[in-house]
Amino acid sequence: MIGLLTSTRVWIVVGHTDMRKGFNGLSAMVQTALEANPFCGHVFVFRGRRGDMLKVLWFDGQGLLLLAKRLERGRFVWPQAQEGKVSLTSA
Repeated sequence: MIGLLTSTRVWIVVGHTDMRKGFNGLSAMVQTALEANPFCGHVFVFRGRRGDMLKVLWFDGQGLLLLAKRLERGRFVWPQAQEGKVSLTSA
C-alpha cells in the first residue's frame, strides 16, 4: 500500500494527455503546463484521450513513481475543463 502524507494533494490534470509519455514527458508537463514542481510530493493524475486509461505521477521522496491503470470496459469520469488542474479534497 502506498502511504501518502496528510499534506499531500492530488491534482487531476484536466483535458487529455498523450499516454505514450513516461516519467520525463509527464514531469515536463507538470512543470510547464501546470507550473508545479513534480518533485514536491503531490500526486498528479493524467487521463488519455479515450478515457479508458490513467497515469499517476508521484515523487515519494526517493524517486518518481509512475502508475498506470487501463479499464477493460467503461471510462474514467473527468472534469470538463480543457486546460489546467483540479485539486481533490479528502471529502
